[in-house]
Amino acid sequence: MLQRLRRHRRSRPPGRTGGPGPPAAPADPVAPTVPATSPADSVTPATPAIPAPADPAGSAQAAPAPDAVSARAPAVGQARAEEPSTDPTNPTNPAKAADPTEPVTPRTGVAALSPRYQIGVALALAVVAVAVCVHIGMVFLHVAPSNTLTKTHGKAIDEWIYPEFEQNWKLFAPNPLQQNVAVQVRARIRTADGDFRTTGWFDLSAEDGRAIDGNPLPSHTQQNELRRAWDFYSTTHSGENRTTASRGLLAETYLRRIVVLRLHRAEAAGPGGVLERVQVRCRTTPVRPPEWSEERISLKPVDRVLPWWTVPADESRGGAG
Repeated sequence: MLQRLRRHRRSRPPGRTGGPGPPAAPADPVAPTVPATSPADSVTPATPAIPAPADPAGSAQAAPAPDAVSARAPAVGQARAEEPSTDPTNPTNPAKAADPTEPVTPRTGVAALSPRYQIGVALALAVVAVAVCVHIGMVFLHVAPSNTLTKTHGKAIDEWIYPEFEQNWKLFAPNPLQQNVAVQVRARIRTADGDFRTTGWFDLSAEDGRAIDGNPLPSHTQQNELRRAWDFYSTTHSGENRTTASRGLLAETYLRRIVVLRLHRAEAAGPGGVLERVQVRCRTTPVRPPEWSEERISLKPVDRVLPWWTVPADESRGGAG
């Protein structure tokens, strides 16, 4: 019975439910067509379908279903989790963990030495640091006013300071040094044939001046060794070359060793020659005062000639004695 009724309804034209009636209104081309349903097909009336908004980019591709997205998400996450990291700071990066071609930076300086040599370098630095501290302390006690330490250990301080490290205040005196001092030496030589000859005067101060001229970093020995040696001798001896201080013999030995070493350096003895005796003289020439000064001094050089000194055997062969 129901099948016949359905067939009857489908065969009738739209707008007619039974007998003749008014003609049906034309169908709206815009309004959606809702198929007629019977009460037996559905309880709730059918709602018209709402069209989906158009894609702004003009893409006609349909959005995937939620079930498909949720089913595909674990696979994407799993792929990302399995993808190796490319961060160079990540320790798990296989490219950084194992790269046999990466060069190894060699160690330099003390770190490149073996532990044994590192210990040796550390000990050497410690010894140098201790020596520098001791020297600074000795110089401080030497220039400091008289105190308990200088009175108790004055001899040890003098032996450390003199003659190489003597300190004075002549540079800052009210009347600083205004003279040119030239130390010269000559020698008595025994030749290889057994004869004796006397050399001419070697101007040692002029040699130091030529070594300093044009040298931006002259050595301390070229600037001060010879000058300080002569100053040390002149302050411990009188005009008659007699000792006036307890360090007079030390000053004489110090000056003699310097001039003998200079003569050996200049090869003054010649092949097979031996230095037997040396004689030192000092020529002092006053510096001309400036034009605006009213000071009047004599510019005549003054020579001070010392007696002949016998050169010990260990010094005559080039030693220091």
